[in-house]
Amino acid sequence: MSTAVHAAPPDARLALAHSFLFVPGDRPERYAKACASGADVVIIDLEDAVAPAAKGAARDALENWLSSPEGRAPHVPVLVRVNCVNSGCFGDDLILCHRPGIAGIVLPKAERVADVASASSSAPLFPLIETAQGFANLSQIVTAPRVQRLMFGSIDFKLDMGIHGDRDELLVFRSQIVLASRLAGLRPPVDGVTLDLGDGSAAEDDARYAHRIGFGGKLCVHPGQLEAVNRAFLPSDEEVAWARRVLAAAEDARGAAVAVDGKMIDKPVLLLAQRIASEAARKNLH
Repeated sequence: MSTAVHAAPPDARLALAHSFLFVPGDRPERYAKACASGADVVIIDLEDAVAPAAKGAARDALENWLSSPEGRAPHVPVLVRVNCVNSGCFGDDLILCHRPGIAGIVLPKAERVADVASASSSAPLFPLIETAQGFANLSQIVTAPRVQRLMFGSIDFKLDMGIHGDRDELLVFRSQIVLASRLAGLRPPVDGVTLDLGDGSAAEDDARYAHRIGFGGKLCVHPGQLEAVNRAFLPSDEEVAWARRVLAAAEDARGAAVAVDGKMIDKPVLLLAQRIASEAARKNLH
């Protein structure tokens, strides 16, 4: 697989974001609430969340919001999920994405590198892998200009593939998305939504699973999922305490062999401890 050089996102928070909250494009009264919800990133959705007859009105609502002081400088990065390339709305959506206040584009049903490239001149790009064709072309999609992170549209992907189930049934596909992202030098990908709104426990369980297999974030459909999802992608108190013990022991050893909790500390373990410690500071922000 080819390795591409990707432009850094204008907002570094996009690279580190864990929670991505969808808000319907035709519900402008929710835009500000979404930005203040605790989400790392807000995605204003002009695609699935908006009925065909309301597409124009949703675009107008977003344009009006972007013209306001609040929309020109939102509290968090704002992405726009545009309509897909062959929808008839794609061109008008892209024009809107040139406006100040938009940090990037979520491209649904990304299937071909030409489709991805057609959106890449506007802003940092987040392709949604939602079909068998898109998955088959992963190695090309990750090298398209301005691609920042992949997103997995697991619900649509299951429908396209005729898959029933969310875990083992999708493991091979999720793992390949993680691998393709790593080989292309992208940040860890973003997993799909959890439809169970409940108390957030289902979203947290799904997020912890996604984190274990290499994902770095999760799409959310309700503000009630955000705290749980953010928590799932950050180190636990036990992990932070372990990392601090490892780092302290390594410093005291000054390069000599050392064990912590009865286990030898080699370079990969030390690097893991350093990563956990660096993430611990971010944990305090949530």
